[in-house]
Amino acid sequence: MNKIVIGLGFGDEGKGSVVDYLCSKNPDSLVIRFCGGPQAGHTVYYEDKNHVFSNFGSGTFRNVPTYWNCSCLVDPIGLDNEYEILAFKSPPPIIYINEDCPIITPLDMTANQINESQLHHGSCGIGIGQTRQRNEDGCYLKFKDLYNPKILRLKYQAIKEYYRFDNRIDIFKQYDKDFFKHVEYITKNKNIIKGHPEPPYKHDTYIYEGSQGLLLSENIGFFPHSTKGHVDTTNITINETYDDLYLVTRAYQTRHGNGPMTNEEIPHNIQDNPYESNKKNDWQGEFRCSLLDLDLLEYAINSDGQIKHCENKTLVITCLDLIKNEYRFTYKDKIICCNDETDFIEKIADILKIKEVLTNNSPFSSTFVLSNKYYEI
Repeated sequence: MNKIVIGLGFGDEGKGSVVDYLCSKNPDSLVIRFCGGPQAGHTVYYEDKNHVFSNFGSGTFRNVPTYWNCSCLVDPIGLDNEYEILAFKSPPPIIYINEDCPIITPLDMTANQINESQLHHGSCGIGIGQTRQRNEDGCYLKFKDLYNPKILRLKYQAIKEYYRFDNRIDIFKQYDKDFFKHVEYITKNKNIIKGHPEPPYKHDTYIYEGSQGLLLSENIGFFPHSTKGHVDTTNITINETYDDLYLVTRAYQTRHGNGPMTNEEIPHNIQDNPYESNKKNDWQGEFRCSLLDLDLLEYAINSDGQIKHCENKTLVITCLDLIKNEYRFTYKDKIICCNDETDFIEKIADILKIKEVLTNNSPFSSTFVLSNKYYEI
């Protein structure tokens, strides 16, 4: 069975809690990351623990392993650091990484941060776009290369020459040292495994965990404030049908950093989220909120053929607890006022033509509620 979790907006929709919820219902699962990389910030609250998952799947607290397909980018330093943190919070996590995954180096991150300081596109500053561009230009470093020290050093030097960083200040020598130290730890870690799970299809359920949101996908979003890569279903390669598709949005619109976002001129009473984990940073900028815009969600759904025509769609609305007495959204450039939470959910489901809705009013996945079917085809 295949369950796919995709954000409908500009990211930060609550995909991590949805994956955790699905893993609680399907304990014999494998979480598959199919897009993006360590820029994911998927927050999960489980019992007395919480964590912002970047490299590991959001089912990790439930002992569900993770697999990264070849579309995902790997940051060895971030991967090793997160493993050490998780090993203290739960049983040591297990992750399988496709050997062809591109590698992010400190040089890619530095180039990203230099560009972002000048262009202000809203990048996370961890080298995603620069790494993809470097690969498109033919300067490759893949996960399998980490296991061959001679090849690794030759390719790392080629990346230095690609960026012409050879004559920069001594800080890059420290970057080099840290990078190779973490690579060594990764290649010796028995829980970080190169290749597919063995056997590759032994689990009852495969939960595909998306990163960011459809409105940031390079083929859907608004250039140049979009990610270099596919956030939609392009990178999902499964032979079977999509058994269940979960499309996630907060009860209001969010965007972290620069780029277009509607409804910011409309006054609102959206409450501050005390559990917010994705706050202002030096590269992305401010975390912004406004009323939910159904025109954008409708556009996102219709921009991906697999999503548009999937019959088993579930709309997921998170953070309902933060819009008390604020049951409004916009559609066709009009403000739609709703009587209460139920009316709010019903109207959204009807406009988006989605049969059932999964809602949540806390950061804990245990409080998800599956609605009755609101929209009847």
